Amino acid sequence: MFAHAMASPHHPIVAQIIPIRRCNLACTYCNEFDKHSPPVPTDEMLRRIDKLGALGTSIITFSGGEPTLHPDLDLLIRRVRERNAIATIITNGYYLVPDRIKRLNAAGLDYLQISIDNVLPDDVSKKSLKVLDRKLEWLAQYADFDVTINSVLGSGINQSEDAFKVAERARQLGFNSTVGILHDGGGQLKPLNPVQMNVYERIFGLGTGLFSFAHLDAFQRNTIRGLPNPWHCPAGERFLYVCEEGLVHYCSQQRGYPAIPLERYTREDLIREGAKPKGCAPFCTISCVHQTAMLDDFRTRPRETLAGIITRRKERDPGWQPPASVRALEYMFLRDARKRGFFRAVALKLFRLNNN
Repeated sequence: MFAHAMASPHHPIVAQIIPIRRCNLACTYCNEFDKHSPPVPTDEMLRRIDKLGALGTSIITFSGGEPTLHPDLDLLIRRVRERNAIATIITNGYYLVPDRIKRLNAAGLDYLQISIDNVLPDDVSKKSLKVLDRKLEWLAQYADFDVTINSVLGSGINQSEDAFKVAERARQLGFNSTVGILHDGGGQLKPLNPVQMNVYERIFGLGTGLFSFAHLDAFQRNTIRGLPNPWHCPAGERFLYVCEEGLVHYCSQQRGYPAIPLERYTREDLIREGAKPKGCAPFCTISCVHQTAMLDDFRTRPRETLAGIITRRKERDPGWQPPASVRALEYMFLRDARKRGFFRAVALKLFRLNNN
């Protein structure tokens, strides 16, 4: 995925696709579900996956609604892998019993994310640690795929301290952990209050990977303070959201733009929509779109981007030592600019990538 993103600016890095809009829960802050929609027919889902593969999509994420309600999710995951893409799902975790986890292993799932909103269920959300902790233990025991637990801060969440407890539990079980900031119906930020900001800082202090750190540092630090982010949103090209009707949208919170059927989406559409300025961008909280933009920053300004990431990490944690992978990137991009062309040519050859 990384090599492809570095070599080619005009393919989707991430596509979120909806196999079913229905959800078994009804979290009051969520605007991405209903209680009645049937699953998208499997043949239609397979065609959509094939189309995303033809566009060169690197990561295909099943979201919802609740994607585990689709009766053929395992088959859909296999099709993603057959198209040489990374297969991921975003789930509420309610149906993750050992047999289901083993079936996801067999299907070839690469990555799974669960957002947990509180320690005890309340009127806002039933995605609580009390309800899901046994599921997390089963994931730790049986899952062959990577797992991230996302805790949540923002208006609508009654107990801010719960987010830290969720993050702590995720680390205890050996999972990645992230923290999300609740947004309004247009994906726009709602600044955190002082108590919430304190919890955020403590979660951040638990430590995270280098590039997750860069994402949080460069994006969420403005978000939690209600400040705009100066960036270009690449949605419509680097990030696609495909609804249950098969239309391409910028993201889950900007549905209706451009609303072009995926079956008719072309390279020209990718280039045009990706280049368009989005009025919602300065106060956007949709982290997955920001992450794709971060990869493009690295592609277009590798020296400056990597130097900034490393500098900020060392300022925050003076004792931090870069892992081997980061030292390799330093050697390739920071120590001798002449080496960049050589390493890029090697990546193109190894991954059979086209420079387009």
